[in-house]
Amino acid sequence: MTETPTDDGERAANDDHGAPGDRPDAAAPTDRPSVLVPLEVLKGASLPNGTPELLANAHVVLLGYHVIPEQTAAEQAREQFGETGMAKLDEFADALAAAGADVETRLVFTHDEATTIDRLIYEHDCLAVLVPNGVAQVESVLFPLRGTVGVERNSRLVAGLFADTDVDVTLYHALDADESPEDGASFAADVAAALAERGIAEDRIDTVVEDATVPVDAIADRAASYDVVVMGETDPSVTTFVFGMPSAQVAERFLGPVLVVQRARPEE
Repeated sequence: MTETPTDDGERAANDDHGAPGDRPDAAAPTDRPSVLVPLEVLKGASLPNGTPELLANAHVVLLGYHVIPEQTAAEQAREQFGETGMAKLDEFADALAAAGADVETRLVFTHDEATTIDRLIYEHDCLAVLVPNGVAQVESVLFPLRGTVGVERNSRLVAGLFADTDVDVTLYHALDADESPEDGASFAADVAAALAERGIAEDRIDTVVEDATVPVDAIADRAASYDVVVMGETDPSVTTFVFGMPSAQVAERFLGPVLVVQRARPEE
């Protein structure tokens, strides 16, 4: 294990896990989507049921974090809790790797979980963040076509995770006020074509286009019939979206895993 200073004064423990038999420091395959999975490891958070199977084709950045009081130094917390935290992360990483995922772990003691999650998303160039709820099995995915994330990033995640599976994908588009049904259907068809080009069988892609007074409510209601929801980021603040806006509303009502696709990082 190595310790790397971070930009907000923390120190983060890094430990890489590859698929069984791989070198621990082997690079992740470039065609695997990178997904951040944040867990409060010292507050009893565990890897939800079904997560290893859901992310079997992903490069997983498993973030174990613990929020410490402002007056507590990260070094002090690490000395006291670091071994326990890493033992839990190792257990979770082994389960993910056994399912086929490439995994790297980060253990962070932080005064600000929002800043930490934002930073880790960009440090590891994560395509998506998982709102980690359990799922018995993954047979169907609801893919609402909303947010400001481009079709390329959304389709890359969905195809990267599910192209080699029998999972069915439903594209759901709630019409905007100035959008005609024909425009909505054309947009959904473009996304379906992008998924097909990336390996999702056409007979496993369905599209639903409809008017919806409150799109988030419509998504949450429809999600009850699916195993997983994939949503594009819609708010300028990544963590506000993940933990306090549409995806949280959907996740609370849906009670299944929600993958939130992130915007591309702006050029610095």
